[in-house]
Amino acid sequence: MRKILFTAALLTSLFSYSQEEKTKDIEEVKMTKKVLQKKSDRLVFDVAASPIAKGNNAFDLLKETPLVSSTDDKNIKISGKSNAVIFINGRKSNMNADALESFLKSMPAENIAKIEVITVPGSEYHVESSDGIINIILKKKLTDGTNGNLRFGNTQAKRNSQNASASINFRKNKLAISSNFNSRNTFRDQQYTLKNGDANFNNTSVGYVRNNDLDLGGYVNVDYDLTEKQNIGLSYNSWYSETKDAQSNLLNTLLYRDDNNVTKTTYNRAVNNMNARDFNNSINLNYEAKLDDKGSKINLNAAYLNFTKAQQNINVTTITDVLGNNISEVGKFRQEIPQNIDNLSTTLDFTKVFKNFTLSTGGNFNKTKTDNDTYLERFHYPSQTYIKDINQSNHFVYDEKIGGIYANAEKNFGEKFSAKIGARLEFTDSYGEILNTNINVKRNNTNLLPTVNLNYTINKNNSLSYAFTSRVKRPSFWEINPERVYLTEINYIQNNPFVKASSVYNQELMYMYKNSYFLQISDSYTKDATTQVPLQRTIKNSDGENVKELRYIRTNYGSENNFSVNLGMNKNFFNQIWTANYVLGLQVNSFKGTVDTDPITGEKFAPFHANGSMTTPFLQLSNNIRLSSKKDWFLGVNYFYLGKQRIDLGILDPISSLDFSVKKIWNDFTFAVDFRDVLNTNWVTINSIQTDGNYNYIDQNQYNRRFNLSITYNFGNKKLKKARSIDGAADEIKNRTGN
Repeated sequence: MRKILFTAALLTSLFSYSQEEKTKDIEEVKMTKKVLQKKSDRLVFDVAASPIAKGNNAFDLLKETPLVSSTDDKNIKISGKSNAVIFINGRKSNMNADALESFLKSMPAENIAKIEVITVPGSEYHVESSDGIINIILKKKLTDGTNGNLRFGNTQAKRNSQNASASINFRKNKLAISSNFNSRNTFRDQQYTLKNGDANFNNTSVGYVRNNDLDLGGYVNVDYDLTEKQNIGLSYNSWYSETKDAQSNLLNTLLYRDDNNVTKTTYNRAVNNMNARDFNNSINLNYEAKLDDKGSKINLNAAYLNFTKAQQNINVTTITDVLGNNISEVGKFRQEIPQNIDNLSTTLDFTKVFKNFTLSTGGNFNKTKTDNDTYLERFHYPSQTYIKDINQSNHFVYDEKIGGIYANAEKNFGEKFSAKIGARLEFTDSYGEILNTNINVKRNNTNLLPTVNLNYTINKNNSLSYAFTSRVKRPSFWEINPERVYLTEINYIQNNPFVKASSVYNQELMYMYKNSYFLQISDSYTKDATTQVPLQRTIKNSDGENVKELRYIRTNYGSENNFSVNLGMNKNFFNQIWTANYVLGLQVNSFKGTVDTDPITGEKFAPFHANGSMTTPFLQLSNNIRLSSKKDWFLGVNYFYLGKQRIDLGILDPISSLDFSVKKIWNDFTFAVDFRDVLNTNWVTINSIQTDGNYNYIDQNQYNRRFNLSITYNFGNKKLKKARSIDGAADEIKNRTGN
């Protein structure tokens, strides 16, 4: 059912006591000129020097960070990038998407010192494709003790959802422990209108998709100081998700035409009921040794990850009248979609710091095995029994080994110019097979991925930087599992084991003025780009009538180029009463490619052309206003607008959202109220018309207009020294398990 939400990924676009107070005010005034800085390969947002951290959580703070945005209040993105990978204190967060969202929304923003936005990551980072990095640097705490926070939240959209979390940190001498537990009961509703066909036939599907997800998760990090310069750490992450009685319910109207005259109309209803549960567990052992006081160090990781998923679907098709009343049942099937992923990973990183020169090198290796045994049986009405559908049942196994080594050299040439060059060499050996068939895929690839970063400080007010990097984007494991998810009897989503990895080349030029204004020009070119290509053809249904079959097939379709120009400002006004984070941008999305064949069956379809380009405006306005001199009342007014744009599926109509928030801080409590998408304009509409007359239309209302209420309570020693945040060797693999 979650894969039905594919359009969401298109967005998926597009930031004494009185004496002490006087001293703090003076410090803040001194630091406001350096709230935003360009350093080496990253943009640094100094949260400690900004007033917007008061009463915020980490997720909301990220949305108010320059070049960072969220259009769905779930996924964080960097402008010009397809995804943002979250790091904590320089180490990749070892959580899946749902757990990370909950973690960020439960972390008080006051714990954060800086946020670093790395738009073009270097060779040392294990990230893919056009992904950018957001590195959250926590404040240093100096004493032993215990602290933590409790957070409760309630969201009212079409239905009511609840969430709660608890975090606790403990420090005693050489031992540090941090832990978090969170739970969510989330109702997600979507209203759909789907249309496809040509001049002679039209299929219109109208209905809803609804999910009820219960999520439970958390982590425990244990860190021990072996010596003054050596640490060993163990981290365990767990996430359980259960979907109960999810349903898609679509009423389908089929129109047959002859010379633009309707000759026949039929109606049917397709209902899919789904129950699913998945477990995501990982454990990571880390050793870190500081080799000197300049920053030289060695870091070792070993990890094990297991992801297990079970999903059951029951699909029923019924003939109806014009009002949608059921007449007779004509089709039914049951589907089991289990998946198991096992991964072992190791990483080694070494950094040596010399005078004005830094050398870093390292490597990684991971071995992954997946097992996907899809089973589908159709109901045989004469015998009143289910019979296995051999064509739609398959047992797909996939083994993958990835090894990589990298080297970087960074040097400062005086005070004004610095350069960083590097390269990563990756080796991939994979084999997938649908058992008991002759369908298999084997790949053995070697990729050399260079990176370059140049920085020039013109003077104290002006700086200029350029970056280039190349990456490989591998498909997620669920994308290569050859299963089908049915929307209607003739409209379904098909995954594909033959999807190739994409090659991505990123460039960026950035100019910064007075640490408050910036101009960013970026370009990302993707070779062998992938999407869910909508392929159509005319077939005969069970009644012998001609209908348009529509398959959304996950496959490579050609090339994609995304060019963007962003002009931004992050500035405080009126003695930090008003903080403004504005971005005005233009993006040009270009696509080139054609697909006319199902890559699994070899069946031919009418060609789908992804050719075309379009220039799209983008506007993001984030305002944080302090309402009281005591700094305990805050008002947020945020707005974003993304104009009509070309995407791989067609043309996405403009979307926008106006949001308001009010926060009240009272002692150790923070009360927050948010109104999202007040004007109800965050709504997805996609049109695609091919040269042969085939068309495809998607209208998706995700009920983004919502009201959020949260209460956070912070307790314990506020100066507690934090445990190290440890990256996991299996992080890159974990990111490919979610869907």
